[in-house]
Amino acid sequence: MTKPPYGSRMDCAPTMTDLEIINFCRTGYLMLPGVVPEVVNKQVIEYLEHVDSSHEPTPIVGESFFLDEVLMNQEAAGAVRSLLGRNFTLPLIISNHRGPLPYEKPQDWHRDGGTIYTSALEYLQVFYYPEECTEEMGPTVLLPGSHFMRNKAPMMAHLGSIKGTVSTAAPAGTIILTVYGIWHRRSRAPSGPQGKSLYRNLLKYNYWRTSPPQRDWLKDDDIDFNTINFNPPAGVFEQFQGAIAAARMFTWLCGIESQYKKRGGQNWPVAPSVRDGMNQEGLPKALANHKQQD
Repeated sequence: MTKPPYGSRMDCAPTMTDLEIINFCRTGYLMLPGVVPEVVNKQVIEYLEHVDSSHEPTPIVGESFFLDEVLMNQEAAGAVRSLLGRNFTLPLIISNHRGPLPYEKPQDWHRDGGTIYTSALEYLQVFYYPEECTEEMGPTVLLPGSHFMRNKAPMMAHLGSIKGTVSTAAPAGTIILTVYGIWHRRSRAPSGPQGKSLYRNLLKYNYWRTSPPQRDWLKDDDIDFNTINFNPPAGVFEQFQGAIAAARMFTWLCGIESQYKKRGGQNWPVAPSVRDGMNQEGLPKALANHKQQD
């Protein structure tokens, strides 16, 4: 085995469309169910059980099955390329949130350490389930849109069930891409082991951007950015504030954040009901309906 390719720059074809990128900006996550082949999932579990059962099995990056079929999985890597641009880097650290089964008390709501508040998407936090994770095994729960919500860990710990959360219970081989600062927690695991191990294995790692942001994913030339609803689904923001934050992130990813002027009032993106092909006030020039301008 050669030296593990920690931090190596990689490239592939983007796979996400404009609308999928916008939905990621709105929700803060993308779930890819069962994309890793079962034979590879079994190799990963074998590695975690018999080679490195620690909470940081980083050397697995050097295993060809993990590099080729997990880190550079066609669907996952294509989404990473869409969101982080060309020459994104492979992870430097692989963590395993190796939770025992059963697990009686749900984890506290939290953002992961190191979170900063920004519209820039410089890196992605990724979750990978090498085994099926049922509701009884304590899947991670996410709060869509919460990557825009400012809060401190001590002020989140007392929260219990929150309206609008999403469970990541999923089949083996599921990969979930998230904005690093999204609110999440492990849910209660009332049952014993359901798979081959006594644990719920969940691998977490980061990819990093090296290229300036630009709209070089799968573009839809017929899309009308005037009429898209940018509001996150969580429903916990002051009116339009979530949409404003999601639109700013999207313009940053497009490389046109300087064209986005938050002027207040019925300024893009808060008025998606504009009619007759009119451009919203404040719509960035690069996203405008040029037929209307002509």
